Amino acid sequence: MPHETPLLATLASALLAAWVLGLLAQRLRFSPIVGYLLAGVVIGPHTPGFVADMELASQLAEVGVVLLMFGVGLHFHLDDLMHVKRIAVPGAIIQSTAATLLGLALGVAVGWPATHGVVLGMALSVASTVVLLRGLESHNLVASPAGHVAIGWLIVEDILTVIVLVVIPALAAGGAGTGPSGLLTAMFVALAKLGVLVALVFLVGSRVVPWILVRVARLRSHELFTLTILAITVAIASGAAVFFGASVALGAFLAGMVVGQTKVSQQAAADALPLRDAFAVLFFVSVGMLFEPGFVLREPLLLLGALGVVLIGKPLAAIAVVAVMGYSTRTALVVAVGLAQVGEFSFILGTLARHHELLSETGYNLLVACALVSIALNPFLFRGLEAFEAALRGRPALWNLLNAAATRRTSAVNAQEGKAIAETAGPLAIIVGFGPVGQAVDRGLRHAGVETVVVDLNMDTIAEMAARERHAIFGDAAHDVILEAAGIRRATQLIVTLPHSINRIPLMTAARQLNPSCKIFVRARYLREHDELVQGGAYAACFEEAEAAVALTQGVLADLGIDPATIAGEIERVRAETTGAPVSTMVPEPRT
Repeated sequence: MPHETPLLATLASALLAAWVLGLLAQRLRFSPIVGYLLAGVVIGPHTPGFVADMELASQLAEVGVVLLMFGVGLHFHLDDLMHVKRIAVPGAIIQSTAATLLGLALGVAVGWPATHGVVLGMALSVASTVVLLRGLESHNLVASPAGHVAIGWLIVEDILTVIVLVVIPALAAGGAGTGPSGLLTAMFVALAKLGVLVALVFLVGSRVVPWILVRVARLRSHELFTLTILAITVAIASGAAVFFGASVALGAFLAGMVVGQTKVSQQAAADALPLRDAFAVLFFVSVGMLFEPGFVLREPLLLLGALGVVLIGKPLAAIAVVAVMGYSTRTALVVAVGLAQVGEFSFILGTLARHHELLSETGYNLLVACALVSIALNPFLFRGLEAFEAALRGRPALWNLLNAAATRRTSAVNAQEGKAIAETAGPLAIIVGFGPVGQAVDRGLRHAGVETVVVDLNMDTIAEMAARERHAIFGDAAHDVILEAAGIRRATQLIVTLPHSINRIPLMTAARQLNPSCKIFVRARYLREHDELVQGGAYAACFEEAEAAVALTQGVLADLGIDPATIAGEIERVRAETTGAPVSTMVPEPRT
């Protein structure tokens, strides 16, 4: 070749291999991350054929790390954590500690230095944000109480990751010192530097960065705004590394937090996050390039041990914490399954530890192999949620043990309220879920003179309603005891406003057994759920797909000046087409 173009060759091979294997992974219903990692293996030095430039790939991966951590900081909001802080904070700390200790035990068992085992455990304790959110989204769990807990739990893990990014260099420095005193000194110096860095970034950055971004935004130049975001991010990340000895990942996280507090944070996300996604792919590819496939055959028992930490140790710790804290088994299972994997931040920690010689080649191969297997299995674990719960219900002793604290907590909160509800007279409607939809239904019913009882799994919501002397029951409405406390036996309507389908059929079944004459109104997202809901005992269902079609049709026709009678006819047609039946038959007849 007349001109050497290693950068272009590396980029082309990495992106092409990631595209092909990412599509294949998605087609096979795995996470695309599995495909990206395998793409790195294919173009890496441990497999035959073309070998990409490792040094260039690692430098591109550094850009991916910066943009990944910038995105985490940009979307980091303490408000998301505060709603579930009671369980997320202790839960994440306990689970991370358990995983770290198990990693240490595994490392010691195979003759590693203690620090290597600790680092392995820290890396195995961190779950992938991308994998968790995709699992929750695919099962309509993001907006559920269990989903909120899992996301809050992950936010705490992100905070712990930031702390570990400081601890790893300190561990390396302490290892070169004089025993425990050297380690403590190194830790103190590292935390002091972190404090100065955070103070500087937020005291200065919170004033300078917004001023710069607002003025650049007023220029209405899309490319200049994007360039400004990248320049600020890279400058803070590099400054953190050069002047404070911190990792570029930590600096990028702080940069993201600063930008996230500005008025232009949404535009910053829209411009920067596509770049993050592209470079994140290169990051995963570079991780795969370092993986030696032969490791799996050489160390199968070591890999099984690490997978045991991720797929058994972490989930069991999560289930135990959630159960002891008095939350439902459903919440425990969602958290356990969602966090039973390791991902991008584990690689960031592993790469940093490898740089500081706190993780060997074997340890790094172990981390990558564990990530490949756990990320590939995670979608299947989510699909097995119902089976896991059914298996636990089939063992009454274990089920009662797991729900003992939740039952006591629920009984303590609901005992007095249940008596007050039983003493009320007149029509009664039970509303399950008190989000925007539940609040709207509640207002309409109360304006019509109907007494309402709210059932919700958000303790703050229940406490707020109790302070306003409103009837509210804490707990999972799928349980008979919760429905009984809410007054299901004399309720005329049960309105299920939750958008997710988890536990909806058991809830309806329980309600019809306790009160066959109660009419059940259900909110659903998809039209394909219609037959299932009717068979489950729904009196009527509101489908978000159908209502969106109706609202858009009505809005467009009204804007065109079409007369109300024609609009009404078109709405009838849209409803009939979207539901496959005339409007008059959309609502099942009351059961006798």
